Amino acid sequence: MRYLPQPATGDIRFVAVMHALSDQVRLGILVTLADDEEHSCAAAAEGVDVHKSTATHHFRVLREAGLISTRQEGRSRFVRLRRADLNNRFPGVLDAALTAGSMTAEV
Repeated sequence: MRYLPQPATGDIRFVAVMHALSDQVRLGILVTLADDEEHSCAAAAEGVDVHKSTATHHFRVLREAGLISTRQEGRSRFVRLRRADLNNRFPGVLDAALTAGSMTAEV
């Protein structure tokens, strides 16, 4: 088991977070991860209508921005929202994004 590279809490940049949150697919993935449980990438991307390679790109953008952590076990990858780190770094931003993402998903 290994964790893929991600920024330390103090290295998470606001601009990178905003960029990652600006895409509807990535926002939808975050809404799926809002339960703070670890999900396989396949489960987190369920219902997202993009090709597997595109979903992989979106997970990488989210991880490199510091929004999620990714654990690899064999050929499987598991993702989890970094809620505590994000709330520590930028209080309220994640909750606002998840609320907006939930509202968009309902429309």
